[in-house]
Amino acid sequence: MYRLFAVLATVLILSLEICSAQSLTSDPQALALVAKSVAAMTGGQPLSGVTLNATAIWTSGSDNFSGPANLQATGTTDSRVDLTLKGFTRTEIRTTSGGMPSGSWIGASAKAQPFAQHNCWTDAAWFFPALSSLTQNANPAFFFSYIGQEQRGALTVQHIRVFQHFPLNQNLPSPVDRLSVSDVYLDPVSFLPLAVAFKVHPDRDANVDIPMEIRFANYQVVSGVQVPFHVQRLLNGSLALDLTVTNAVMNSTLSTTSSQVQ
Repeated sequence: MYRLFAVLATVLILSLEICSAQSLTSDPQALALVAKSVAAMTGGQPLSGVTLNATAIWTSGSDNFSGPANLQATGTTDSRVDLTLKGFTRTEIRTTSGGMPSGSWIGASAKAQPFAQHNCWTDAAWFFPALSSLTQNANPAFFFSYIGQEQRGALTVQHIRVFQHFPLNQNLPSPVDRLSVSDVYLDPVSFLPLAVAFKVHPDRDANVDIPMEIRFANYQVVSGVQVPFHVQRLLNGSLALDLTVTNAVMNSTLSTTSSQVQ
């Protein structure tokens, strides 16, 4: 009898999960705003990659380290950030293989340290919104919802939420929906992204949320594409990385060796 109840309970749970997955749909208002944003960023032209040169300021506590930075992305899944700062160097690599994202960082020891996979479900090209999740509005694994128009600090923004969801028969961790959530804030007139907020987590605990925010400003047109020439990365509300772009090249490629997680 116990076994029968256990089987029935399992069937009920699976049925509820399947119904929930089948009922997931993107909000039409969110999709309309996303389409306007992508059109505003790219001018309707295809975009396969980007290379940005920048000056960077890395803040750690009361210490600031400055120097040149090189940021590259190919598509929405592969990126590399190289910081050559006075005092230390850092490289961050993101890639995807077989639909599974991964990443690593390399410091002064020149030895790659892997990112925990639960920190790799948000945008690889976090520094360049024209290659972000916003461009995945036709991808059935991405879902968009419209939160509303609101005030974010001194700015009026249109708030959109995006996350990834996969069918039950895929061998993927169940919390991917939560781990991939990004909140995107668009300028209500230009539809350009002003900020993206998401959560990062300690390597050993995906259930602890730490706020991360990327802010975009000073958009300039390069080869028909809107490029934010000022990008800031905030960790837990504090400025961690400040980038001032000095040059941008569209449709560049990221070499296989430089994009690999070593």
